[in-house]
Amino acid sequence: MGALLKLTIIGVLLAALGERLVQFSHRINLFREIAPVDLPNCQLLKGIEYGAEDIEILPNGLAFISSGLKYPGIVHFAPENPGEIFLLDLNDEKLRPSSLRISKGFDLSTFNPHGISTYIDEKDDSVYLFVVNHPHYKSTVEIFRFAEEENVLVHLKTIRHSALHSVNDVVAVGPESFYATNDYYFTDFIMRIVEMFIGLRWTNVVYYSPGDVRQVATGFYSANGIAMSSDKKFIYVADVTGHTVNIFEKHEDWSLSPVKVVQLDCLLDNLFVDPATGDVWTGAHPNGFKLLIYNTEDVPGSEIIRIQNIHSDHPTVTTVYANNGSVIQASTVAAVYDNKLLMGTIFHRALYCEL
Repeated sequence: MGALLKLTIIGVLLAALGERLVQFSHRINLFREIAPVDLPNCQLLKGIEYGAEDIEILPNGLAFISSGLKYPGIVHFAPENPGEIFLLDLNDEKLRPSSLRISKGFDLSTFNPHGISTYIDEKDDSVYLFVVNHPHYKSTVEIFRFAEEENVLVHLKTIRHSALHSVNDVVAVGPESFYATNDYYFTDFIMRIVEMFIGLRWTNVVYYSPGDVRQVATGFYSANGIAMSSDKKFIYVADVTGHTVNIFEKHEDWSLSPVKVVQLDCLLDNLFVDPATGDVWTGAHPNGFKLLIYNTEDVPGSEIIRIQNIHSDHPTVTTVYANNGSVIQASTVAAVYDNKLLMGTIFHRALYCEL
């Protein structure tokens, strides 16, 4: 009986491990391949060589681009270089991104920018840029004011909080307040892999203001991109390994209540809402294994998805662009302005196309 019991236990454990392997391969799209989808009139942006992880576009066509993210487990082609914020005027036909200066007193040597968000103060039209930063692989949120005449980001504040332990992205809702996603429960890299493999749904969304910090949503495999609807009534959250866009209603007390979930096939990353149409755009990873295990002979591809009528019973999901990595690798974001499309990546180039 003792031997039989041991064999039974071993069999149960092997079966459980096999189930986890199957689920894990599904969550990272281990075997997924995509057909190419091209767009006309595309060009790579000169000067951006080491990533354009997130993109925010102001109503006047000025685009902020975070570049140089160093993320545990993800390849980087210039690990010695600090991160940068680029500025690109989409009304300029020459499309020349420039690296923005940051005011004195901010530690540029450890600047490691991730998700970004803008907030325009209705009182004086001041533009604030919120940047997720990972100095020494920790998590902070930096708040800057954009001094447009000088083309300078004036650093105003560094936010640290125990509830913001593994921040991926933010959406600003005030001069000092925002929603943020934590993409992992654990901060240790090995434990993050274990967390991903087991399939824990512990990641969350946190609301932050100077006088109020609290969890407002949880239950994600890996909460990633976050954005607000153009009417400011809803918050959209991407669950990258859950392959979903999660829609929440935003209430006056800043709490969130779930509305619906839109299921996709890809590992969606950052979210961008077209202010003119309300369409939700995302940059996605077709195959997570190629992203995690970088191989120069089989590089990670890119996929750009548009979701139209996301609040309807039957949203329209369209693959607008797809590439096997020959043009851009590991897309993370897609942002639109005046029929122009910007696509960014974790560690590679940035691509501009006309729609």
